[in-house]
Amino acid sequence: MGLVIAIDGPAAAGKGTLSKRVARTYGFAHLDTGALYRAVGVAVLRAGGDPADAEVAAQAARALQPEDGILNDPALRSDEAAQAASKVAAVPEVRAALLDFQRRFAQTPPGGAPGAVLDGRDVGTVVCPNADAKLFVTASVEVRAERRLKELRERGIPAIPSDVLEDMKARDARDSQRTVAPLRPAADAFVLDTSALDADQAFAAATAFIGTKTGFGPKV
Repeated sequence: MGLVIAIDGPAAAGKGTLSKRVARTYGFAHLDTGALYRAVGVAVLRAGGDPADAEVAAQAARALQPEDGILNDPALRSDEAAQAASKVAAVPEVRAALLDFQRRFAQTPPGGAPGAVLDGRDVGTVVCPNADAKLFVTASVEVRAERRLKELRERGIPAIPSDVLEDMKARDARDSQRTVAPLRPAADAFVLDTSALDADQAFAAATAFIGTKTGFGPKV
């Protein structure tokens, strides 16, 4: 089993970009665990179901086959998919169905990689509580809403600032208040607030912490 780096945090905090860059730098495999929940949410929506329906969501999670390529579906990056993911993630049966896949990825990284970087909401607290390094990437809700608004507009998706902010607040509340694996930093996680940091500054802070925890240097 290689090294495991857990990177958690709320939406639009920058953990996805950071996680991918860390994985490339160290030559590790990367898994966006949120994509699994997005895939379940999209599957439910495409079947005409309600992502908040526990039974329907659980059935979709058990039927999910990540190797089929659904994790690369562009529809998973939509705001609709993000909202659906937040709803299905609150269903205990959904989390149980996807937990094994995530742990197997961490324990046996694909491609013979020396380690794995998993990013999500509960990697450091539930999925990989014994991860070698844990980070919790966050930012103020106002900054995160601005980032999401910019992302949506760059993709040509019309969005109203006040609506984006309210959606972000609602998702934060849902993620942090759910009874199963609520969004919160692990006790031993490095909390990285990116509100006033650019991507390079966040990366520098993250790799400094990872190096301290693991002694593992970037792949040359």
